[in-house]
Amino acid sequence: MTTKTPYGTTVELRTPFAAAVEATRAALAAEGFGILMEADLQATFQKKLGAEHTPYVILGACSPRDAFEALKLEPDLGLLLPCNVIVRDAGNGQSHVAALDPVALLGLTGNTALAPAAAGIQERLARAMAALAALP
Repeated sequence: MTTKTPYGTTVELRTPFAAAVEATRAALAAEGFGILMEADLQATFQKKLGAEHTPYVILGACSPRDAFEALKLEPDLGLLLPCNVIVRDAGNGQSHVAALDPVALLGLTGNTALAPAAAGIQERLARAMAALAALP
């Protein structure tokens, strides 16, 4: 099931966490996104706080070509990059994937010249999320 929020899109998968992370990476790569960074919150919370948390990963997805062009229009845009995609364990062998809405995010700049790039990125992220939603 796919759900829209004011700041992103979520998909519920009948897939265990580790497989969902790999499927998410593959869906993003198929749409031209690379992963600039990965934050394992479960490991970080355990190490820094000694606290337990369910598996939860933040993937910093980026389209180098889009980022390069957008930075020409808005040099401080790096504050809003990359587009975050999360994968978290939803329990019972299921996972939750959510992707940030680049139109909402880049709209924070007030720079209307970024709108076409944001719409194109949003379209490609939507296709990646749809591919995930189609998994058995």
